[in-house]
Amino acid sequence: MTTANSPTDPPREDVYDTIIIGAGMSGLAAGIRLAYFDQRVCILEKHYTIGGLNSFYRQNGRDYDVGLHAITNFTEKGSKKGPLAKLLRQLRFRWDDFQLSPAIGSAIRFPDVELNFGNDIKLLEADIAKQFPHQKDNFQKLLARLLDYDDLDEASFNISTRQVLEETITDPLLIEMLLCPLMWYGNARQQDMDFGQFCIMFRACYMEGFARPFKGVRLILKNLVRKFRGLGGELKLRSGVDRIHVEGDRAVGVVLDDGTEIRGKRILSSAGQIETMRLCDDITQVDVARAGQLSFIESISILDRQPKQIGFDRTILFYNDSPRFHWERPEDTLCDPRTGVVCSPNNYLYDDADGELPDGVIRLTTLANHDRWCGLSEEEYRRQKTIQYDEAIDAAVRFMPDFRRHVIDTDVFTPKTIRRFTWHDNGAIYGAPEKQLDGQTHLPNLFLCGTDQGFVGIVGAIVSGISMANRHCLTS
Repeated sequence: MTTANSPTDPPREDVYDTIIIGAGMSGLAAGIRLAYFDQRVCILEKHYTIGGLNSFYRQNGRDYDVGLHAITNFTEKGSKKGPLAKLLRQLRFRWDDFQLSPAIGSAIRFPDVELNFGNDIKLLEADIAKQFPHQKDNFQKLLARLLDYDDLDEASFNISTRQVLEETITDPLLIEMLLCPLMWYGNARQQDMDFGQFCIMFRACYMEGFARPFKGVRLILKNLVRKFRGLGGELKLRSGVDRIHVEGDRAVGVVLDDGTEIRGKRILSSAGQIETMRLCDDITQVDVARAGQLSFIESISILDRQPKQIGFDRTILFYNDSPRFHWERPEDTLCDPRTGVVCSPNNYLYDDADGELPDGVIRLTTLANHDRWCGLSEEEYRRQKTIQYDEAIDAAVRFMPDFRRHVIDTDVFTPKTIRRFTWHDNGAIYGAPEKQLDGQTHLPNLFLCGTDQGFVGIVGAIVSGISMANRHCLTS
């Protein structure tokens, strides 16, 4: 392979302006942004479908979403501020293209205490004033500190969230309850959380809120792909990258699993920081200890009726079985059902024209140990999926109506599934704890986007792709 600037290069059209690794939300968004500026862009995806873990599939005549519980950062139509408005402008979508319906309302439930929240911070403020009256003023101080936080201040991103909260909130239980949804929805670090990540997720979940398209994640993905291809972008499925070829101090292209060589002026990778470094053929060893450890098991239960008909009207329920929130990989067991997330895609305020989803759905997520799941035989793996499904539901129904007699179909995915569709070490759902906020690597033309750049969730991933494309791929 010759370098991109070699006089023996073939004609310019055989060299892509940007090669993007991964057809998840961030990769597709970056591709669209660059294609608007007439770049020749190629997105390479290892799998047969798009979306990474935020994808969809069909089984037994039913459509299933995976990954997507909700789109965070929801704002109403016409809003000019916030990440959702930014991505619509930058990618030139209309608000109606995503067809977002807001959540009915969500809850945090610990033993004997419940906090409700929705797409307006006032509901959470009111419940905190009711359940923790002595913390009302302290919570307002926390809000003021969050509003003062500068997303561009990378120096303060990594300070301890627990330390900040303990300086502001004097009731330990309220601290744990506030952390629970935000860690579940975007924290790769065990027990504690980077303050910058906390601020991002607090705004995304508590100050803006949740929404979902009636047709699920497939609508968003299909719109992204349609836009990318309509602008002349190339998307290659079943095209896994075996290695990133480096000559001198620059990446000059990639070699696919089948040996095909593709050259580009720059590479943008959504594969994860550790995983991207492992692909570089100038690096002989990567520090695997820096990889994330937090992975999930998730079950999807199809009901014979709508969840509201059995008394469950929350969009998302975050629960924990003790006053201390458990946020760490289970070491001695396959799963840890002490804390979890229950989501019902039925419980959104869909348009009357859409009606209701055809099936009642309950999705239940708990923490899991990737290595233990991967160590099982195939027979034991199938058996344990059933066992862990039952144990997770046993734990969840202490905090919600018991729905088990209404279940007519199920499916379960584990850390092995997450590993297969994201290729993250340890099946780490949110990647590595140490984020590369500027997206830079050891090579001047190889950059990161997505989870390990620092943004999570559907909107966060899309904004990451846009931001990294703007910052690194449109300036040279």
